[in-house]
Amino acid sequence: MKIARFSTEGEAPQFGIVDADHLVVLTGDPMYHGFATTGERVPLAQARILAPVIPRSKVVCVGMNYAAHAAEMGHDVAETPLIFMKPNTAVIGPGEPIILPPVEGRITHEGELVIVIGAIAKRVKPEDWKDVVFGYTIGNDVSARDVMFADGQWARAKGYDTFAPIGPYIETDLDPTNLEIETFVDGELRRKGNTNDFIHSIPDIIAFITDAWTLLPGDIIMTGTPNGLGGFVDGQTVEIHIEGLGVLSNPAKNRDDRLDPA
Repeated sequence: MKIARFSTEGEAPQFGIVDADHLVVLTGDPMYHGFATTGERVPLAQARILAPVIPRSKVVCVGMNYAAHAAEMGHDVAETPLIFMKPNTAVIGPGEPIILPPVEGRITHEGELVIVIGAIAKRVKPEDWKDVVFGYTIGNDVSARDVMFADGQWARAKGYDTFAPIGPYIETDLDPTNLEIETFVDGELRRKGNTNDFIHSIPDIIAFITDAWTLLPGDIIMTGTPNGLGGFVDGQTVEIHIEGLGVLSNPAKNRDDRLDPA
């Protein structure tokens, strides 16, 4: 089933099950309260769809998880997953603007399948990986590419506010092993791949990450992007399509109007 986090005018965020063109409202966060419903139905047209989850502690990312992307970036295929983190303050939802920081060089898109963790996870065995997965969504590992090279590490370049768009929904019933991923900028195809080309499988990724870091319910893992390079600029829109999950769309802006309304 598809789970949405949404708001309506004047109301606090709620969770709902997507049922055609309506949301069946849940009594609370389904990770903690299950799928009990209030009996209320909200038309999708009247709801603002938010980031489906705000990670309690961290956004974990896997770099170079497609051989073709590693090759175009000049990296060897790693024997173990290359992992790094973004702060949870980087997370935004569908339709929210990616704010471009005032830095030199390209800002790039990286459309990715995202794992949503649903249980406390520490040293999870590969065969037990499903026990800690709540579902899947779409993510964009936005990167300030030239900052990555200038800094010699990735924390700043990938951690700017708004650099982790996710959504629109969490799908709880999905086979993640053979999904087409496409990234478009203003309708132009920029990246294309399939999760069957992962270098490191989802069971191995979860086992490797949880050997180092405890994952909490609501934490997310971005699993890597297929090949295809290219940046985007102010006024353009990035769309990521993953079969079974829909479309994540975010415009790019040079200024955050929330902070600078003038």
